[in-house]
Parts: sequence; structure tokens; C-alpha cells
Amino acid sequence: MEFKVADDVRPQVRTLLIATVLSIAFWFIPFAEFLMYPFKLFVTFIHEGSHVLASIVTTSGVASLRVSPDTSGVVLASPHSSIASLIISSAGYLGAAAYGALLLVLIRRAVAARAVLVGSAVFVLVMALFFGFVLPLMNALTPDVSWAGIPFTVISGVIIAGGLIAIAKYASQWFVNFFLSFLAVQCILNALSDLKTVAYLSSPFTSGQVHTDAANMYVVTGVPPFVWTLIWIGVSFVLLTFALRIYAVKKYSNSTKQQDLPFED
Repeated sequence: MEFKVADDVRPQVRTLLIATVLSIAFWFIPFAEFLMYPFKLFVTFIHEGSHVLASIVTTSGVASLRVSPDTSGVVLASPHSSIASLIISSAGYLGAAAYGALLLVLIRRAVAARAVLVGSAVFVLVMALFFGFVLPLMNALTPDVSWAGIPFTVISGVIIAGGLIAIAKYASQWFVNFFLSFLAVQCILNALSDLKTVAYLSSPFTSGQVHTDAANMYVVTGVPPFVWTLIWIGVSFVLLTFALRIYAVKKYSNSTKQQDLPFED
């Protein structure tokens, strides 16, 4: 069995490479972080939204979702078991990486890019308005619910969702396809970058205890936060490798030959 890049996907591979190079280049360009700020907020919504989805799947209660101007975020959930706590705490970083990988798979499988952007906008809007505004109001008497975070969560969520819908509706097809690839790269790179930061904060060489998802895992399991961070990084790379193979590789076997789907919108 051998693998090679499919001929029909070579233009999309070039688009993905351009999006990746551009994303990395922005790290070294002065003041480029202002251009990347909306994308970091988008990834934060995906991260925190993944915590919310994990809470729903494990039938755990959710009191609020908050996104802060420094691109950090927090979800107040009430896990009913240790297993639920493990799933919810792991969902954030893995969810962001998985979302980026999912975007790559959807691009490869010729799912309409405009529809994917609108779906992403709806997800952010639900997280901002319902979990970031309605639920905090309903749980106003809960001590840990912060009213101070509601305005920014709602306003940033509405702006991001509106921007995604505007691009899906008015941008050219080429730009929509490129933007979706760029968004996928941002989800993956930001998830890995955040995990690198958590690994540093969780390392034995860092003084003090910083509250992170990895620290939550330590409380439940007793396994050091640094170990959990390494596990999440490994899983993220597996997801990325799997998605890239689906995105760009044509597979041959001795018995059957699968014809790749053409990229079209």
C-alpha cells in the first residue's frame, strides 16, 4: 500500500500551505497580532464551546460561558462524576484542534465552504447569546458567575458571527475557500500554541500553581498537569495527521482503488 498527494487536490494543498505560511508569518510581523485578534477570539469560543458540549454530553450542568479580552475564557460547569470532569476538562484544547481538523475534512469532502462558515457563525452565536448571556442571567445568584464578563462575551460573539456570515454571503468563492483554510490553520496552530503555554505553566520548573484545564485533571486523577498536557499534544498531532491524510493523500491498495472526490462548491 502506498500514498501520494491526489492530483485533484493539489490546488487546495497549495491554498492550505499559503494559509499556513501566512499564519506563521504573522507571528513575526510587528502589530500583526491586532489582525489575528479576531481569530484568537474565535478559537477561544471553539475551546469554551467544546467544554459546553462535553458538559451537555455528560449531562452535567452549565452555569455560564465567559470570554475575556485577553482571549482567555472559562466555563462554569458542574460535573456529576470524575469521568465527567475528565471529559469536560479535556474537551477544550482537543476540541479546538479537532474543529480545525474537521474543517480540513469538510474542505476535502467538497462540503460547501459558505455553509461551513455559516454553521461556525451559528455555533459562536449560540455560545455567546445563550451560554454567555441567558444562562448567566438565569444563574445570577451563583457566586462564581461573573456579570462583568457578559458584555464582552456577547459583543465579541455577535461581531465574529456577523463577520463570518458576511464573508459567506458577499465574498468571492476563492476568498471563501481560502478563508476557511486559514480558519482551519488558526484553530490548529492556536490550539497547539495554547498547549505549549500550558505545558510551560505546568512544568516542574515553573514556580506557583496556575489554574488550567490540566490542573483540573490533576485534581481528579493525581496525574501531574504536565503529563496531561503532553497527552493532549499527542492526541492533537494524531488528529492533525489524520485530517491531513484525508485532505491531501490519495490511497492505493492492491485490490481496490478509491477515486477521490473532486473539490467543488
